[in-house]
Amino acid sequence: MRIEVETPLQDDIRKLVKQLNEYMMPLTPKEFQFQLTVEQMAEPGVTLFVARNDNNEAVGMGALKIHDEEMGEVKRMFTLEHVRGERVGSKILNKIEELAATNKLNELKLETGEAPGFEPAWRLYERNGYQTCGAFLDYPDSGYSRFYLKKIA
Repeated sequence: MRIEVETPLQDDIRKLVKQLNEYMMPLTPKEFQFQLTVEQMAEPGVTLFVARNDNNEAVGMGALKIHDEEMGEVKRMFTLEHVRGERVGSKILNKIEELAATNKLNELKLETGEAPGFEPAWRLYERNGYQTCGAFLDYPDSGYSRFYLKKIA
């Protein structure tokens, strides 16, 4: 398994994003889903990490979106079901945290769903030291989102 920075403007990444969206769409009302498109992930200030297996198949992804000199946001975390349990998500999250530290960010925040089906995401973040926090940026405090924060040393 290798994890590297890649452009999201690739067919296999578009497919991965489509699978993530298909998983999430039924779990939360559409107006409370805050998904970056592959085009938005290709914008400056966003870095996408892609996990690939030994067959070069994209099996996971996660992005760091830098908002300012203090704060970055974890976006589009997803792993294919057949690699869950192999800690691919944790490895991607570690790469995001390393980049945040390199950029001297003080904290990482993220928004994820607050509904059945998001339990694997909650476990991932909590196992990696993220703590729940209040809404941030322009996310509404709707009851459909759970927010996390991690201070970066």
